Amino acid sequence: MHLGGELLTIGALFIIAYVLGRLGKTIGLPAIPVYMVVGLVASPHTPWFGLSVESHTIELIATFGLILLLFNLGLEFDQEEFYGNAGKLLVSGGTYVAINMGIGFAFGFSLGWGTREALIIAGMTATSSSAIVTKLLIELRRLANDETPMILGVTVIEDVFIAIYLAIVSVVLSGDTNIWAVVGKLALAFGFLVVMFTLARFAGRWVSKIFATRDDELFTVLFFGLAVMFGGIGDLLGVTDAIGAFVIGLLCGATRYRDRIEQLALPMRDVFAAFFFVNFGLGLDLSTFGEVLWPVLGAIGMTIVLNAVAGQIVARMNGFNVQQGINTAVILVNRGEFALILATLSAAAGLEARITAFAGLYVLVMAVLGPLLAVNSDRIGRLVVRPARVAKLRSRLRARLGRRTGLPAGPALDEAVDAAAEAGVADQDAAAAARRAERDRQFAEEFALVEAAGREERDNGASEPTTSEPVTSPVEIPAERPKRPARQRDPEY
Repeated sequence: MHLGGELLTIGALFIIAYVLGRLGKTIGLPAIPVYMVVGLVASPHTPWFGLSVESHTIELIATFGLILLLFNLGLEFDQEEFYGNAGKLLVSGGTYVAINMGIGFAFGFSLGWGTREALIIAGMTATSSSAIVTKLLIELRRLANDETPMILGVTVIEDVFIAIYLAIVSVVLSGDTNIWAVVGKLALAFGFLVVMFTLARFAGRWVSKIFATRDDELFTVLFFGLAVMFGGIGDLLGVTDAIGAFVIGLLCGATRYRDRIEQLALPMRDVFAAFFFVNFGLGLDLSTFGEVLWPVLGAIGMTIVLNAVAGQIVARMNGFNVQQGINTAVILVNRGEFALILATLSAAAGLEARITAFAGLYVLVMAVLGPLLAVNSDRIGRLVVRPARVAKLRSRLRARLGRRTGLPAGPALDEAVDAAAEAGVADQDAAAAARRAERDRQFAEEFALVEAAGREERDNGASEPTTSEPVTSPVEIPAERPKRPARQRDPEY
């Protein structure tokens, strides 16, 4: 079998992906839309570029990408945060998901594509891309922001929702019309989730014994084999390979080898996930985008508005101000891999063909628009919040200046009030900017200290925690987050 031509084409595609990715990084774009564009360029539906790669060429590798995406999602799931603060997380995250899911389902119905299609559309528009959200928080240096724990808490609830939602979708897409058969499949799906969540909660110590090897090669073979095997188990049980991979990732994340698995799994995820996104792009057809242009524009507008509303509601529930609500909304507005996973499941189930084009165009636009909104959240805040603050301060100053100066109501008093209000708000903005700069500086110092301590520990070959005095952090930890026992870590990591 001669595969030289195929290998040359695939290799060239990924070199193109690298070049475009480097260009995208300069303007803050995530990798997802770049890989999709590369697949679109190489698609048989785009013949004028001279490339024609069939999807089946990389379909199996793309499946590995899907499995590793969900495996890492389960691996990074913060169980301690979830179980230690479940009530508050469920209220905040549940409110966010409920607002987006409810309106999204109504929007899906309004398209007239069918009930199952509406369920898929609702899932696409309801949840954020946790990978893009986390990356933006790091790159924009907002990990020290007061609202960041709330944002990460919402993503934790979204991860739980995704697991449950995929279990429901897999049963719905099976097309079974017998009510008892549907109930049985749902019971099996939820039973599988409950068993795996329970094991992840209580059996981490015993599962850790399976991974007790110092050989990185065998270690990698083991967790990759488990991810693929449980993907197959999930598919055979009717809950999709994605759910099987998620729950075994959840279980692996409960072991003391979590950090070591993550260190080895992340590069694999990035490579195989690139195949998944490129493969999705191969299935896109530019000529079909016109058919879904108005639905996609409607979905984008709906997503932005709902996130603005949900962000303010969740921020208010947690005692944050309007600007912090805007920061929350523009970070969580990002959509990505989950929408493409749902579109892949939809295509496999033979649903409305336009869903693939809808998901492709929707994710392409949102993955570009989301980071741009996040980068400009302060400017958005000034446009939205500043006029309200000026108006509020103006009303206070009008009465105060009128009493002190004795000026009658008229242009003179209005001019004095306007000048004083603008000056007062400008002073408040300058003070807030100074506080943010100081907080960023403190966080950068803390991060550098942690990195230096980690390098020193690795260089010294330390296998147990030292008894030296802990590094004190100038960054204030929110009081409402109770301390929990530290996870036992892999001594070889």
